[in-house]
This record gives sequence, structure tokens and C-alpha cells, in this order.
Amino acid sequence: MARSVALAVDLGASGGRVVSGTFDGRLLELEEIHRFENAPVAFGGQLVWDLVRLWQEVTTGLRMAAARHGGSVSSVGVDTWGVDFSFLAADGTLLTNPVCYRDARTRGMLAAAEQTVSRADMFAATGLQFMEINSLFQLLAMQKSGSSVLGAADRILMIPDIVHWLLSGIPSNERTNASTSQCFDPQKGDWAFPMLDRFGLPKQIFGAIVEPGTDLGLLRPEVAAETGLSGVRVIVPGTHDTASAVAAVPAQEPPSARPDWCYVSLGTWALVGAELDRPLVTEACRAKNFTNEGGIGGTTRLLKNVCGLWLVQQCRAAWQRAGKEWSWDQLTQLAAEAPPLLTLVDPNDPSLVAPADMPEAIRALALATGQPVPESTAAVVRTALESVAAAIAHTLDELDGLLGRRIGRVHVVGGGVKNRMLCQMIADATDRPVLAGPVEATAIGNLLVQLLSRDGSVDLRRVREVVRDTFEITSFEPKDASRWKARLAAAKA
Repeated sequence: MARSVALAVDLGASGGRVVSGTFDGRLLELEEIHRFENAPVAFGGQLVWDLVRLWQEVTTGLRMAAARHGGSVSSVGVDTWGVDFSFLAADGTLLTNPVCYRDARTRGMLAAAEQTVSRADMFAATGLQFMEINSLFQLLAMQKSGSSVLGAADRILMIPDIVHWLLSGIPSNERTNASTSQCFDPQKGDWAFPMLDRFGLPKQIFGAIVEPGTDLGLLRPEVAAETGLSGVRVIVPGTHDTASAVAAVPAQEPPSARPDWCYVSLGTWALVGAELDRPLVTEACRAKNFTNEGGIGGTTRLLKNVCGLWLVQQCRAAWQRAGKEWSWDQLTQLAAEAPPLLTLVDPNDPSLVAPADMPEAIRALALATGQPVPESTAAVVRTALESVAAAIAHTLDELDGLLGRRIGRVHVVGGGVKNRMLCQMIADATDRPVLAGPVEATAIGNLLVQLLSRDGSVDLRRVREVVRDTFEITSFEPKDASRWKARLAAAKA
């Protein structure tokens, strides 16, 4: 079989990259072509994404891919974070730089929205967890301010939709990213128009939903000429990065209403959830603040966000500012030498969101909760890692309750797979086997949807078969579950 090459444009809030995937019909070979930084910038009184620079970086990566792979490249697709957006005017003009979800415009908008539509009704319409950063509250903030942009808009495009439009000239709204907006009804598979009407939002800006695997056609002629990529098609993957990552979970079972496995997409955040064949929009789900987001092949990702390696990342940054250059491996080795399970903090505590000094914030939270204060570097890192594992275990117990059964296995994917100590902690804290890998799950899911989609549909079993054949998966069995069980019970008491 001829080797096919696809390109994944993977954009995150702190950086992006272009990754190639070479597929021989059985195995997938990855190569990072270009990596670049990303950050919001203050511009005109708002915090916005520098879309022009991002586009320049994307086209640079595509030119490098053309030089590396020549005429072998068959397609390109984009995945990004969720919730942020911009608009096209009726004449096809992009109206604004996308405003970053961290901009202050949404403060207080959730409470304001509840004056028009109750939380219960919003959740019934969208099945989504409540965060003020969600697209709905960004739109309501624009409405409240009398934004002329909202009045001039003809079509809303999420971030990956914008890049796909820049690549192909075709505007689209892909389901997995649309599902993060709190404007989408996961049960109908379309925008939540009755709720949008109640808010008085212009429903004509919400276009037809497309599925992962949709072919938008060839690159614009000017993009093909600029990059040297001829005959390359733009194929929409799961454009929300977590949707692509979950597609690369090497599970063997198909999606079902009663899965026996869950996933943890582990990086700066830990997204803990199950893949279902239908949404779970219940009062219990709303009470636990779980969310229903779109997945590949018509699936639903029922999940909850837990703060992940952010704690350790920010501790390392604080120590670097103090002149202590610890590597990741050194920090993990130090943590391994510290006494276990002395202190557990809530990694989602507001005091840990963006402290000036993360180690001191962890110590302060330990003191405030009457626990031993981790003074040494080793103790701080141990506390951070064990706290993340404990939070994942608690979230998994909640997920068991929502599904009405105990899930048997935990698949961990993403960059956190590299931390073997944390993977073992998750196995012990949850008292379940952990299957860790692949690390590059987001890029893999993006690439395989492009390479294996047929007529806009994707066979998840085939995608995951390639993942299992290609990438190493490491197993972690519970070793210290009884001590963890006792410690977690004491924490609840």
C-alpha cells in the first residue's frame, strides 16, 4: 500500500505545532515539523489572540512539511482549545481577532444569564458544565455592551473553524468544538435554538454542523501556492483537542451506555470522563458539574475538568525564578523520596488558580486545612502529585455514580503519561489498572481521523486498532490501594 501523509495543526493556548503522520495502512509514524509559542495579547482594551501571527506560523509549518514530504501530503486538519470564536461578515470578511476566554468581559455574566434562563434550563438545553468562559457568556457580554460586531456578524466560527476557513475558503461549524460553547444541544445534535431565542441572540449566525471526517475541499489556490502543497485537501478532524485525544485512546470496546473503561487526558488539566453512545443530561449530572461534549463518530464525552500538572508546572516556574533549575525528572525523583500521603489539597481550589508563588500557596492551603505543611521541595511536589491523583479518584467515583456501575479500567493519554510516578498513583488512588499511552494522543487522533475517514464518517474501532498496533502502552496495577483508600476516607471525614 502507498504511504499516505497527513498534517495535524495542533493549536493550544500556550503553543502550537504542525505534526506529520505517515501511514502505511497499519502503522502511523509521527514527526513534529514546526513548533511555536502562543499567548493572548492586550489589544484595544481586550485580551485577544494574535490570529495573524498564528496564521503565519501555520503556513510556515505547512511550507516546512511540503519541503519534508513533497507531493506525499494528502490532507491537513486543525484542532484547538474550545469556547473562543470570531465572526464572518456577509461579504466573507473576518470581523475581529478572537477575544481570549481569559478576558474580563464575562465576569458576572453567568449570574446575569440566570435572570433570563435558569441554570436547570440551560443545562437541559446544552448538557454543559457552567463556566463563565463559555461561548454563550461571551456572546451575552457582547450583547450587553451593545457590540456592533455582533450586529454585523453573518456567521460565527470557533477557532479551528477560522483556520479551516483560512485554509479552504469554506466556513464550517464542527460538532466537537461547537459542543463546548454552551450554545449546542447534544441530544438534538444541533444548536440550542430555543434557548438562544430566549436570550435574544441572533440565531442566523449559527451555521450547519459538520462532523469529524468532513472534507472541505482543496486548499485555497493562494495557500497552495504559498506553501507548496498541491492537491492537498482540508479534512476536519475532531477539532476540539480533547475530542482528538480521546479518539486515540487504545480501548477495544465500542462506545456504549455502560462502558467498562474511562479516560484521563492528562496534561496541564486532567479531563476525566467516559465515552458514551448518547448524552447523559440529568439532574445528577448537573449537580456534579459534569459536561456532555461531542466526540468522534457521534459519541459523547461525559467528563469533568480536574487541575492536573499545572501545580507542578507552576512550582517549577517559581523555583526557576528563585534560581533553582530543577528538571522534571529531578522533581519526580525528589518526590519519590518524600514520605507518602501526608498532605492532600484540592488542586481546583481557587487559591491555586494563578498564585504568585505556587509552593507557598500549597503550603498556605495545607495550613488552612489543618494538615502537615510540606516545607521541602520534595514534599511540595509529592503533595501536588498525590493531590491530583486523589482528585482524579474522587471524580472517577462520581462518574461511577452517574453511570450506575464501577468502571473497570483507566486509560491515561497525553503528556502526563511521561510521569510514571503519577500514573502509579492514579492506579493506587482509584484501585484500578491504568493503561498509559499514547503521549501524543491529540495529534494522533487528529491525523487518523483524516487518514481513515470515508465520506464524512469515522470508524473509531479502526482508529484505535492503529493506535494499539503502533504505540507502546504501559500498564500500572494497583500496589498500595489499601493505604490510599484509608487516606482518602480520612480526608472525607
